[in-house]
Amino acid sequence: MKRLTDIIISLTLLGALFPLIVLISIFAWLKIGRPIFFTQIRPGKGGQPFAMTKFRSMKNLVDSQGNPLSDSERLTKFGRLLRATSLDELPELWNVLKGEMSLVGPRPLLMEYLPLYNERQMRRHEVRPGITGWAQVNGRNAISWEQKFELDLYYVENQSLWLDAKILLMTVMKVFAKEGISSETSATMEKFTGNERN
Repeated sequence: MKRLTDIIISLTLLGALFPLIVLISIFAWLKIGRPIFFTQIRPGKGGQPFAMTKFRSMKNLVDSQGNPLSDSERLTKFGRLLRATSLDELPELWNVLKGEMSLVGPRPLLMEYLPLYNERQMRRHEVRPGITGWAQVNGRNAISWEQKFELDLYYVENQSLWLDAKILLMTVMKVFAKEGISSETSATMEKFTGNERN
């Protein structure tokens, strides 16, 4: 039932929001440049890699040694708007249709984090990753990694269509409130560096 719900809602949203997606694509090209999409390999269900696609919100700026500048320096004004409204996530609806993601589930993080998880944290990969999730509506980037993982695990252990509906409704409310977009010390979220004790 969850998979069928994902397909129906994703198709409906892609159809309804197609004009907006085209408009964002044009503005992204004008404000940030090409490519307009950001694609990165992320771990899906079972930790299996897939290519997640978002609207690009940062410019490819590097220092004199060729290293990328900080997120705050690369993040454009238009990119901040996309992130604040979560519109940069719209292309992920295609990942949902392909069965790589769900509308609701733990957010897919970086492949490099996989070896850093303890056994309990690895359980977040027992379900498909989501465009939004229990951690996103309870703090998003403004909470610690430990809190985020515990919220992800709460979802894994208590998932239901009712909880999904609650999260989707809360997501809409959080988007309008623009809460939890950044951490206290970063324009996005600090990198996960592992646990003190596994």
